Amino acid sequence: MTAPAVPQRLAAPEPGWTDTVDVVVIGSGIAGLTAALEARELGTVLVVTKDVVASGSTQWAQGGIAAALGPGDSPEQHLQDTLVAGAGLSDPVAVRTLVTEGPDAVRDLIELGARFDSDAAGDLSLTREGGHHRNRIAHAGGDATGAEIERALVAAVKRAPGIRLMEHALVLDLLTAEDGAIAGVTVHVMGEGQLDGVGAIRSRAVILASGGLGQLYAATTNPSVSTGDGMALALRAGAKVRDLEFVQFHPTVLWLGKSAKGQQPLVSEAVRGEGAFLVDHEGKRFMQGQHELADLAPRDIVAKAIMRQMLASGKDHVFLDARHFGDEKWRVRFPTILASCRSHGIDPVRELIPVAPACHYSSGGVWTDLQGQTSVPGLYACGEVACTGVHGANRLASNSLLEGLVFARRITNSLATELPELREPAIDRRVPGLVDADVVPELQRVMTVGAGVIRSASGLAEAGATLAKLIEQPAGEPGTPGWEATNLVTVASALIAAATTREESRGSHWREDHPDRDDENWSGNLDLTLAAEGDSSRPGATFVPLQQEGK
Repeated sequence: MTAPAVPQRLAAPEPGWTDTVDVVVIGSGIAGLTAALEARELGTVLVVTKDVVASGSTQWAQGGIAAALGPGDSPEQHLQDTLVAGAGLSDPVAVRTLVTEGPDAVRDLIELGARFDSDAAGDLSLTREGGHHRNRIAHAGGDATGAEIERALVAAVKRAPGIRLMEHALVLDLLTAEDGAIAGVTVHVMGEGQLDGVGAIRSRAVILASGGLGQLYAATTNPSVSTGDGMALALRAGAKVRDLEFVQFHPTVLWLGKSAKGQQPLVSEAVRGEGAFLVDHEGKRFMQGQHELADLAPRDIVAKAIMRQMLASGKDHVFLDARHFGDEKWRVRFPTILASCRSHGIDPVRELIPVAPACHYSSGGVWTDLQGQTSVPGLYACGEVACTGVHGANRLASNSLLEGLVFARRITNSLATELPELREPAIDRRVPGLVDADVVPELQRVMTVGAGVIRSASGLAEAGATLAKLIEQPAGEPGTPGWEATNLVTVASALIAAATTREESRGSHWREDHPDRDDENWSGNLDLTLAAEGDSSRPGATFVPLQQEGK
């Protein structure tokens, strides 16, 4: 099966205004705001975000941020846990970079004003999550870590000179020079009309920090802004996207019924880290014997175990049992989750919590080197939109905030050495296109069924065929809903191409028609690029074997 063709660029009015800055940062989570703060020494910085500055995925992170900060822990132990979770595809050099630079990055975040929970002696209160053999998860507000980090970063950005914020703005496409290097972006400022709202911002560098692709699926922990914009932008600009088939489904998302859509409440892995355990509908535990860490196994193993239980029983969910915590522990350690459960009529102090897997995190993304440079000169990426090589086939719990923090800093350190020159944008001769915004619910349905937790050649082919029909539907006038829908189908088409190509099961990629891990044939990465085909582009996947040790 060939992947569905997608538009070469977004159909939009010509820019009605022009601005010039040194660095454009797209996104305002931990990666984007860290990059902006670090880049302000280089010149003028503009942060473009689709909603208000604090609206991205970072604020929803419950569990915490992982780093070797506790007694008896070390970067080497953190490295080993990360490599195991990555199922053989993590880049050891990238992981070592993460775990060695991570502790200082977290300390600097504390110096910036982030208030993490501490014990009676004033030391950081550290806990465990799935896949970790040590207590190394720093948290804030019990289970509101992301919200506290976002608060501290937003406050720092707003008081920093040289950083401008452009809220309620969607970046449409990347501007490139004749040689393919980045020259800026086109952007639509929402609420300012079609013509007045569209403009061109010239810049010397663009940093993608736009988050993930959760809205590809019917149920996700991601906010509504997570429509894969950064990955679609990069693909249309000719950048390489790597390992998009590895989409992590969080095993314990609050199950709200068959009709639940969109962003779903997360029940953090930290709840199991504190001693909660999974049970089936008969109250029996089922993770013993599945992995040495049982209920604290890496997320892909837990998600697959839950799916097997659901398939065997015909039920839509399993249960998480944390009744033994008692009222005080729930109130102090997990106040956000407690309130969320109770708001949906579930009292976890006295009742089992119904949970099921839902789309949570993209381990793949826009390929970068260790300095965050993509395959397009002048274009950088960090955070969930990027593929640094850290996560491999499956992200280790609470490594995402750390990765965004560490690699955003590395980008700006690299730019400080050599900031690209300002380039003249070339005339864009690509054929513009637009997808009908009304296709999104059907897109989410077919992706959930055919490219969700469990995949097969037939299911992926059916999803691809349906996607091709959705793309062909006549579109309305250009606007944010249609632009987001176009980004979603672009990323969906690339994901289907990758998931179809990888004929094995590894990490968070589960092919029921190829149920085993195959190191002989599939120990490597899948790189995706768009190739022009008439009036559209089609994603193609290229297998890149892992480099042997010493080469």
